[in-house]
Amino acid sequence: MKRILTLTIAALLYAAGMNAQTEGYDDTQHEVALMYGWKSNSQWLDAFESIAGAMFGEKTVNERFVGSISVEYFYRLKPWLGVGGTFSYGCQTKDMLDRNEDDELIQVGDMTHNYFTLMPAVKMDWLRRRHFGMYSKLALGATLRDESINSFDKTKHKSSHDTMVHVNWQVSLLGLEGGSEYWRVFAELGMGEQGILLGGLRYKF
Repeated sequence: MKRILTLTIAALLYAAGMNAQTEGYDDTQHEVALMYGWKSNSQWLDAFESIAGAMFGEKTVNERFVGSISVEYFYRLKPWLGVGGTFSYGCQTKDMLDRNEDDELIQVGDMTHNYFTLMPAVKMDWLRRRHFGMYSKLALGATLRDESINSFDKTKHKSSHDTMVHVNWQVSLLGLEGGSEYWRVFAELGMGEQGILLGGLRYKF
């Protein structure tokens, strides 16, 4: 009886010690996030194309870029390592100008670029607590760029539609997240298709 009591107390002390070591530790295995990024690779590409087009006489105004809007999923292989993927969307629109018979600049059409990006990714956690975390992220994949030109003047310009695929990536050097055990707000600093600065909401389970 004494031996059983001793073993029971030892087991309880061991369990208490284990709980003390893991108290406050984030032990979730899955996470899903929705985010918005500023200055993505696609946005920089459109800006450079507009500059190059102006050098060759292409006139555009009212350039607008929406995105990058991303969703991502990670599965925890190890406490410090998660694997998964991201999907991002971005859209740029601009008005195309040309001169009429009176040498006046008028809008002759509009151009739209849609960017669809899919990238496998890894996430490395430097700190994992139930209410706070620090991490880095690396993603590499491809972007489908869809270009549509809608011409208002059918005699001088033709409407067109074209698609192309190119390699794309994201490197988030520092990510910070905080909140409840399951819901977190976060911000990341890095570069790539998701943006230089991005933030959003993450659900962990």
